[in-house]
Amino acid sequence: MDVTEWLLDGDPSIRWQVMRDLTDAPADAVAAERARVAREGWGAGLLALQADDGQWGGGTYSPKWISTTYTLLLLRLLGLDPDSPEAVAAIARVRDGVTWEGRGGLPFFAGERETCVNSMVLVLGAYFHERGDHVDRLLEWLLGEQLDDGGWNCQAPRRSQKASFNTTILALEALLEVERSSGPDPIVAAARVRGEEHLLERRLFRSLTTGEVIRTPWTRFSFPPQWHYDVLRALDHLRSTGAPPDPRCDEAIDLVHRRRRADGRWPLQNTHPALRHFEMEDGDGRPSRWNTLRALRVLRWAEGGRA
Repeated sequence: MDVTEWLLDGDPSIRWQVMRDLTDAPADAVAAERARVAREGWGAGLLALQADDGQWGGGTYSPKWISTTYTLLLLRLLGLDPDSPEAVAAIARVRDGVTWEGRGGLPFFAGERETCVNSMVLVLGAYFHERGDHVDRLLEWLLGEQLDDGGWNCQAPRRSQKASFNTTILALEALLEVERSSGPDPIVAAARVRGEEHLLERRLFRSLTTGEVIRTPWTRFSFPPQWHYDVLRALDHLRSTGAPPDPRCDEAIDLVHRRRRADGRWPLQNTHPALRHFEMEDGDGRPSRWNTLRALRVLRWAEGGRA
């Protein structure tokens, strides 16, 4: 089977993104396919697991990876239309019923005290069009947490003053989602570009001082990535900004090429062990529609095609 046909044979959450990013299908056809995410397959399955109190898994952040936070992050990756009736109803239940345990009962979209978690909450608030002071305060707080080297670290300032790739990619995704949701903002854009520069200076996975690979797991591609950084996640973020590829991405892009199997597909790699609502793919080492979709759109971007 042709790789594109194989992708289109998958879940609606895969199909609509293939249509948008790889086949340039008409916008109305893409929208129609995207609407199916809330009613069929993985998206509908996740929505059905929400409890009456608005939570998934019985908690805001734990148990990983089936908590409210991580389930909403997964629904975002699936591309659940935030304006669909199903998404609006689900977010209303979160807004009205979910609070942070041990944080004085703060509402979910107010976030908590940790940079990684607050970046996740901010990306969700922006994506699902959550308006109000909570999201504005989270944005202001995240901008204030940016370190001198351009990145972010959930252990700063007590345990480290150097950026963490894991925290930085979460912050960058949140800032970009804010720009998409609220429109251009020079302050937000400048902070995001500074953070992206931190990654680019290090070729997305190498030490600035030694040139060595910082962490080998970053060169293997997992889905869902959860809070973890990897090269494909970083490239897909850079692609999604609409900026042309930076030459400092070349080695990372070459790595994507080398991870491709002889059959034209990419395998699932480095799955993070934890609870899951249900399996979406066949496990590490097996062909992955998610990794194949993301790799193909990154390579299309790298070769000058439509981002």
